[in-house]
Amino acid sequence: MSFIKGTDRKQKTMFPDCIEDYIGEDNPVRVIDEYVELVNMSAFTKSKEHRRGAPGYHPSVLLKLYLYGYVNGIRSSRKLETESHRNIEVVWLLQKLKPDFKTIADFRKENKTQLKQVFKDFTKLCKDLKLLGEEFIAIDGTKIQANNSKKNNFSKKKIQRHKQYIEDKVNSYLDLLESSDKDDSPKLKYTPEEIQQKIEKLKERKIKFEELEKKLQDSESNEISTVDEDARLMDNKNNGVTVAYNIQTAVDSKHSIIVAYDVTNNPADQGNLNSLAEKAKDIFGKRKLEVAADKGYYQADDLMKCERNETTVYLPKQSYSNATGDKDFYGDKFTYVPEKDLYICPLGHELRRINHKSKEPKRIKYRNYDACKNCESKSKCTTAAKGRIINRSPNQDFLDTIDARTEANMDKYLQRQMIVEHPYGTIKRTMNAGYFLTRGMDSVTTETALVLLAYNFKRVINIIGVKELLRILVALRPTLSLYFYMFKSYCTKRQEIYG
Repeated sequence: MSFIKGTDRKQKTMFPDCIEDYIGEDNPVRVIDEYVELVNMSAFTKSKEHRRGAPGYHPSVLLKLYLYGYVNGIRSSRKLETESHRNIEVVWLLQKLKPDFKTIADFRKENKTQLKQVFKDFTKLCKDLKLLGEEFIAIDGTKIQANNSKKNNFSKKKIQRHKQYIEDKVNSYLDLLESSDKDDSPKLKYTPEEIQQKIEKLKERKIKFEELEKKLQDSESNEISTVDEDARLMDNKNNGVTVAYNIQTAVDSKHSIIVAYDVTNNPADQGNLNSLAEKAKDIFGKRKLEVAADKGYYQADDLMKCERNETTVYLPKQSYSNATGDKDFYGDKFTYVPEKDLYICPLGHELRRINHKSKEPKRIKYRNYDACKNCESKSKCTTAAKGRIINRSPNQDFLDTIDARTEANMDKYLQRQMIVEHPYGTIKRTMNAGYFLTRGMDSVTTETALVLLAYNFKRVINIIGVKELLRILVALRPTLSLYFYMFKSYCTKRQEIYG
């Protein structure tokens, strides 16, 4: 039986004479090469080669390497160095240059502002290519693991627990030393000298925890991370509680392209809606915008800012449970009567407003202890001894208009998940970016910009196609840097292609 045979490795004709023959016309690496040639590199810091006396690399070389790496899920500087030696696409892209890992890592560290700007510029390029709808966006957040383990994250309670353990351990060793002095004492596992050494080491550990405790007291935070000081403990739905950052993104509805982002170390999404919407407006160059978000963004002050800034928001109201967990007595089962300024409970009793000492209370309270006292369903409604209290926001009338609007436009709200979840799935699974390599808020924000740039890049290639995108970039090359867009007439002629 015959088989297909390979070429003899010793033959000189085994490989093509030109490396260009290895890279097909529809290879995405050609788009990376052409795109980076359009980027204005004047603001980038000149890279340094760490071999003594060697000149540095042009910034475009390292930007091409990083963009290729993040698009293909290769983010480590050491792995990128390895790829420059063995990956034929990278060899072609860098024209056989082989920067070392330190040079690669320093480029990202020394060009944080510039790399963030490249993300913005590429988003503007997407706008000029008519790939953005510019009318409706979805906003959401996701937790991405920080470069800091849970073992290196401490709260006041955790520090106290470690100190108590050390004290107990020291006391047990002291008891052993005391018993060793007795004539009838059993043979010990450790010599007195070894036990004394262990005690000294434990005391040194205790000093470190005391220093950590003082540092935590001086800070305004209720926790501290020792490896990445800006990272915080967060509840990740898929991975449980991890030390992470909260990544916020605004995604355009037309092609699920990310137009704006933010990085916070606050686990909650509340308070980020207006700021992200305004960033998206800056890209679109528009004043009015429609936004869909989930109930995690439900905050009166933030929603009022959106309303003042002509941002129309669609998001569902939060449902507040009672202490007993009985759904028939949740807060939304109590009906507000605006004419009488009171609430009607599920059993028909009236809960009246309590006069508050403050002129502008954060919460308005309603109750009827007399009705609760003799109510047969009290144990289902509340665990409070006196009875149930209903809290109402001073801005509830405004929130009711948001709720009514969302109910009337539920078809728009239901698009949210399809729009905004697509990027997160691609980033975490396909692009291997479910964790950060860098540390500190500024560095993590830069890495986020690179990840989101790579996602948008992949997305545009999938929408337009390699050959067509190459033709566009080649046509722009003689006259354009990404800081100055001079090709709107060109995009208008091709509008039918991009829809």
